[in-house]
Amino acid sequence: MADEVVLLDFWPSMFGMRVRIALAEKGIKYEFKEDDLRNKSDLLLKMNPVHKKIPVLIHNGKPVCESLIIVQYIDEVWNDRSPLLPSDPYQRAHARFWADFIEQKVYAVGKKLFTSKGEELETAKNDFLEIYKTLEGELGEKPYFGGENFGLVDIALITFYSWFYLYETFGKFNMEAECPKFIAWVKRCMQKESVAKSLPDQKKVYELVVKWYGLE
Repeated sequence: MADEVVLLDFWPSMFGMRVRIALAEKGIKYEFKEDDLRNKSDLLLKMNPVHKKIPVLIHNGKPVCESLIIVQYIDEVWNDRSPLLPSDPYQRAHARFWADFIEQKVYAVGKKLFTSKGEELETAKNDFLEIYKTLEGELGEKPYFGGENFGLVDIALITFYSWFYLYETFGKFNMEAECPKFIAWVKRCMQKESVAKSLPDQKKVYELVVKWYGLE
């Protein structure tokens, strides 16, 4: 019997984009169901009753929640192609550490760039750049965070790039000038079809967020 794969998602979600990239990397066909986060569907509430958030992967009727958990689930289930985590246990733990670092730090400080003003905004910008410089240090001279292979940490981070026009506009900085090694990595990732087709237009994201938060 063929696998039935459904993704509950919302197009500007950097967390949902992670799952889309992982599915594309593995060549998995799935049904995309967009969920209006301000009017959550009964299916979403049933499949993720604890957090009531997207993304949710429904595999043969069973839900898997939280984007990084979903990406690792995809890697384990469809383990015959395009591995997203290294086989060595230490390297796997190392990748999970940095994916968790991204999860804990990147979204929260990015949000402050368009919800803060004055001194708070300046602090947010400094914190944002410090985090990305730390990530640049971890990347080093490697093409991807895992070395030669695109993997979990790259997927965890690259999707935030779709929000960078928003971040740079409100934060009043240029990321390529501040973190050139990071942008060089972005350009390598964007050459991958799985990434390029999964990330929406930055200005489209900007327009939606400005409208949602009343930033005009």
